[in-house]
Amino acid sequence: MEDYNKIIESLGVRFIKSKNIKLTKPFLVENFYDVENIVIFLHKGEIYFGDELEKVSEGDVLFIPAGKSVSLTYGPKNNNKINNDEYLTNKEKYFTINTIIDQIGLEQNSHTYVSFDAKVFDSVNFFTSLDIPPFVVSDCPPLRSAIIDIIKEDLVEKVGSERLIKIYTERIVIEIVRYILERRLFVEQLATNSTYFKDPRLIDIFTFIKDNLSGDLSNSILAKVANVSEDYVGQYFKMLTGINPQDYIEYQRMEAAVNLLRTTKDSIRDIGRQVGYKDTAYFCRRFKMMFGIPAGKMRRRESLMNV
Repeated sequence: MEDYNKIIESLGVRFIKSKNIKLTKPFLVENFYDVENIVIFLHKGEIYFGDELEKVSEGDVLFIPAGKSVSLTYGPKNNNKINNDEYLTNKEKYFTINTIIDQIGLEQNSHTYVSFDAKVFDSVNFFTSLDIPPFVVSDCPPLRSAIIDIIKEDLVEKVGSERLIKIYTERIVIEIVRYILERRLFVEQLATNSTYFKDPRLIDIFTFIKDNLSGDLSNSILAKVANVSEDYVGQYFKMLTGINPQDYIEYQRMEAAVNLLRTTKDSIRDIGRQVGYKDTAYFCRRFKMMFGIPAGKMRRRESLMNV
């Protein structure tokens, strides 16, 4: 328990966005994917996820860790399948946004979602690193309350709302961790993948990567940071994290690129360079391969409908 308390204390939690959504047209996203953690609180209606079409009951919360691809069905099971690209660029065909606080949770086919970051030492995505799949959180009133408190504060924008939203987002993270531990979910993954949080050399590598995304992050450089041999650093990193360092670096670079697309007007070329890609064409290819959508389209869909 003490180890998990230390991990919680090390987490940098950041609220991204929240929306209260009403479904207007049932559909299935074959490969839903996002770079942020997402909780979906189903008020009324039907949601299914995964290849086995596991049902989310009304009043339950679906948690999708950052970077996890999953089949996601909104509404009754049907054959209206779309890919993640179409979903990201045409959400207005399927959803409307409710901004009336008094109607939250009352409309048919409605849900509230919150997206957020949770990073160990502001460097590595906590839930992604644990390699846990999307799952349903059932019968957890504190988690439901935190989600509703966030959407209400986000809609009214009163004095202190940002501070309260931060507190409620941290509450979401804590409740999810508690739920996992109390129900002994994903025991093997936790035992295997949480150990590296205690290794200071690995934390040094995470921090160095985060601070130098635009620079040289070759294994020879990482070896110097961790004070291990160049031949060993890749094996060392993968042994503790389950992923090789260059794959991890690419994910961090692409995550940073998404944030820049959402928060700046910098050109695609400049964003690529800021995250370490001198070749814009190569950056664009890798971006589409990772997210299933071109960088330009992701920026356009964010500006058209911030859902």
